[in-house]
Amino acid sequence: MVDYHAANNQSAGGVQTYMEQENDWDRDLLLDPAWEKQQRKTFTAWCNSHLRKAGTQIDNIEEDFRDGLKLMLLLEVISGERLPKPERGKMRVHKINNVNKALDFIASKGVKLVSIGAEEIVDGNAKMTLGMIWTIILRFAIQDISVEETSAKEGLLLWCQRKTAPYKNVNVQNFHISWKDGLAFNALIHRHRPDLIDYDSLRKDDPVTNLNNAFEVAEKHLDIPKMLDAEDIVNTARPDEKAIMTYVSSFYHAFSGAQKAETAANRICKVLAVNQENEQMMEDYEKLASDLLEWIRRTIPWLENRTQEKTVKDLQAKQEDFRDYRTVHKPPKVQEKCQLEISFNTLQTKLRLSNRPAFMPSEGRMVSDINLAWLSLEGAEKGYEEWILSEIRRLERLEHLAEKFHQKAAIHESWTDGKEAMLTQKDYETSTLSEVKALLRKHEAFESDLAAHQDRVEQIAAIAQELNELDYYDAASVNARCQKICEQWDSLGSLTQRRKESLERTEKQLETIDELYLEYAKRAAPFNNWMEGAMEDLQDMFIVHNIEEIQGLITAHEQFKSTLPEANKEREAIQAIQAEVQKIAQSNGIKLSGANPYTTITPQSIDSKWEKAMAMVPQRDNALQDELNKQNSNDSLRATFATQANTVGAYIQAKMEEIGRISIEMNGTLEDQLTNLKEYQKSILSYMPEINKLEGYHQHIQEALIFDNQYTSYTMEHLRVGWEQLLTTIARTINEVENQILTRDAKGISQEQLYEYRASFNHFDKKRSGQMVSDDFRALLISTGNSLGDAEFNRIMGIVDPNSTGTVTFQAFIDFMSRETTDTDTADQVIASFKILAGDKNFITADELRRELPPDQAEYCIARMAPYTGPDAVPGALDYMSFSTALYGESDL
Repeated sequence: MVDYHAANNQSAGGVQTYMEQENDWDRDLLLDPAWEKQQRKTFTAWCNSHLRKAGTQIDNIEEDFRDGLKLMLLLEVISGERLPKPERGKMRVHKINNVNKALDFIASKGVKLVSIGAEEIVDGNAKMTLGMIWTIILRFAIQDISVEETSAKEGLLLWCQRKTAPYKNVNVQNFHISWKDGLAFNALIHRHRPDLIDYDSLRKDDPVTNLNNAFEVAEKHLDIPKMLDAEDIVNTARPDEKAIMTYVSSFYHAFSGAQKAETAANRICKVLAVNQENEQMMEDYEKLASDLLEWIRRTIPWLENRTQEKTVKDLQAKQEDFRDYRTVHKPPKVQEKCQLEISFNTLQTKLRLSNRPAFMPSEGRMVSDINLAWLSLEGAEKGYEEWILSEIRRLERLEHLAEKFHQKAAIHESWTDGKEAMLTQKDYETSTLSEVKALLRKHEAFESDLAAHQDRVEQIAAIAQELNELDYYDAASVNARCQKICEQWDSLGSLTQRRKESLERTEKQLETIDELYLEYAKRAAPFNNWMEGAMEDLQDMFIVHNIEEIQGLITAHEQFKSTLPEANKEREAIQAIQAEVQKIAQSNGIKLSGANPYTTITPQSIDSKWEKAMAMVPQRDNALQDELNKQNSNDSLRATFATQANTVGAYIQAKMEEIGRISIEMNGTLEDQLTNLKEYQKSILSYMPEINKLEGYHQHIQEALIFDNQYTSYTMEHLRVGWEQLLTTIARTINEVENQILTRDAKGISQEQLYEYRASFNHFDKKRSGQMVSDDFRALLISTGNSLGDAEFNRIMGIVDPNSTGTVTFQAFIDFMSRETTDTDTADQVIASFKILAGDKNFITADELRRELPPDQAEYCIARMAPYTGPDAVPGALDYMSFSTALYGESDL
């Protein structure tokens, strides 16, 4: 379609002069039947090509314009302006008034109408009507044609000459006989649409065929109506110039409009390509962020699971699973997190460079949200590791206590076996006085023995209580056994008290008692109890965690061995008592009735227990020495780990400080900096074997159940975090340089400008942190020649610090400077491009988008454009203005 709305308004004097020249025709010639026929057909077709846009047409050019209604409508269509409201009456005065409104509008465009009055048009004067239409054609179709500083008729002629110059048998010198053979028309079409015309097949001696071919192709493929008849042109010595000019001007506007549409389509394609690429990056970020957050969401409950195990072995299986998580499952996620931050930064840089609004991820998927989730993961990870270690200690303590409980319970139950039966017998009723005395003394010895066992019972109860407090899995059976022992102990106390009372009632009837037996029993019982306690201590299990603890046990054992000579003397003294009994019996002829009535402890049992205790002493020595060797080995493991940990820790700290300086003091081109940083990254990664070596030492430490290390302040967790932070910092620094390269290439910033930006930024970055506070940034802007008020400075801070952190990074500073000094596509430019494709309408249709744009980008627009709801809307109309502004965000409206 031809766009006459954007025509340039020339000065009134120039237009008037040109129109006077063009209207200075020989009016009698218009009455020539051949010319009048050509003009009538051409002008009628030209008018209908515009009136059809308003849904109407004319059949007779001098009759259909007489009431002025269609004349006013024609002027509104070709000018794009509204004329005064027409009068709808059918009287002659109403028609004259309507025609005058049309003529006044033509005159307002700087056109002087010569000898053309409303009455002549209303009366149907053919030559005046044709003259008026020609004036309209000149003003709105030909006047604004401009080619190489020529305009109107000369410009149109020059354009035809330029386009047809390469074609044989074509020599355009005028707008009449130069077009009679039809080759010039075909050449114009072939020059712009070679796919429509087979020019080489045309013959100069067949003008009718040539003309009809051009007219049919133009009407079918170029939407240019047929305005001429081939026979009229061929059979006329000199075709009508005005008819030819009118028809040729339609070619000019058709082909110039196609060029504008192509330019507009290219601009839209470029904008849509950028938008599609950005949307793909946004989708990739959303998916990666969602996957990483989902993994963290699944992993944290596993790390927060505190289900207690029954044995150390079961818990060590959990510890092995945790070690696999640390070394196998987590490292790829660390890399994904780093890649996520890099992708986010790169996307934001591309959006800023293409003048698009910043990317806001879905709620809960910001980089800060991922960092918070990652912190929660690491917190859960640390808590889980601490819990495992504490659980190992707890279960070891529980197993030790349970073993100790059952050992003491077995000894106690062995001691109490038969005691109730002994205390309930009534042997004293038939015993002699000496026997009763003996029974009483025996009972006193039993009470002494019972009191000695009170401490063991209390120990058993205390151990059972501690097992309950530590949540021992088999606490029920422990409680049941402890309850049985305590009830039995209470029963023994009651029975002991009742038997004592019975013996004391008969004591008055008893005389003499064998003092020696009594002394033996009194000394043998505590000595026997001491031996049992010593044997129990020699068999006691022990758990130590360092050399000092095992050395303490060795010292205590040595102290125990130092008491053995005195204990042996006591044993010999007790045995001497029994020997004295035998000596007196033999010397006095006394026949002993049997065992010592006061005790069940025999000299043989004392010697037997003594021998067993003495045999246990070297076994205890060996066990303590083995544990000492183990602790020495553990101490060596601590020292080995500490040496490597101190080396790795110092290395990480030094590299962190070094990368901090590098990020601020980088020299050379950005490509050199990027190359150096990547080489630096390789050198850091080459240190990974040292980290793995340290992990191996740490595994040995954990397998040896070593929980402390006095040789170093570093923990494996601390060093892992530091190493991950070092790798992330290097990757982030590399990404910053890559984004600076993107900014430089996209904005055309020279290397010298980047050096100047870096020098200015470093000068005002007083803390050398790579970031500066708002006051320093204001000073930096003032140093570059900007005079800033508070409102302008706040606007700039909103650009460089959208998250209101109060600091400005070097990348944000470069983005701002490049944004202020370069030009980018805007929403207004895209809207203007769509308007061209839409034929100057306020809406566009799906067919027009598919015709002008590549298929994928046309469908992209159709899927995202809202229906147009303006007053001039038609079915299928799409709103390209809202779509264009949405591409650039609200700020570009």
